[in-house]
Amino acid sequence: MTDTHAEGRTLVLLRHAKAEPPGEEPDVRRPLATRGHADAAAAGAWLAKHELLPDVVVCSAARRTRETWHGVAMGMTGSPPEGGSAGPAPVVRYEADAYEAHPEDLLALVRRVEPSARTVLLIAHNPGISLLSALLDPIRADQDGMRTSDVVVHRPEGDWADLGRGRAPITARHTARG
Repeated sequence: MTDTHAEGRTLVLLRHAKAEPPGEEPDVRRPLATRGHADAAAAGAWLAKHELLPDVVVCSAARRTRETWHGVAMGMTGSPPEGGSAGPAPVVRYEADAYEAHPEDLLALVRRVEPSARTVLLIAHNPGISLLSALLDPIRADQDGMRTSDVVVHRPEGDWADLGRGRAPITARHTARG
């Protein structure tokens, strides 16, 4: 899948949707809350509406991020005007290293994406995902960080392997609420 800006690359950062409060289970196994499921689908619908369909999804292996991706995928296939056809399925990589990752760790995951990919969706956790957004565009990044289900669209300059500090301006942001 590609977006309408095929001549360039697009990196979409998504903080996982609202999760259940911590309980007796390990944090990595926390599920999404009911609101989180609705918000994840709303994020997918927004991505489809704006033709930001990913070729590659890099997703933390934590339960709440995997459930967020599932909701996003369902939202991308909704009927207009809420969503649209998601086209061919993206390559999905579940990465244990994206859980509790520092921004540099997340950046390393994106740098390993296939050079032919045009649109990459990274689903991860705070504070790492917010700090990655600020690293890529220190001027336009939200200083308060990303909230649950926040989508931040960056347009990298150059190849994925060259992605670095100040090299991916923010062109859009959206807080998905279902």
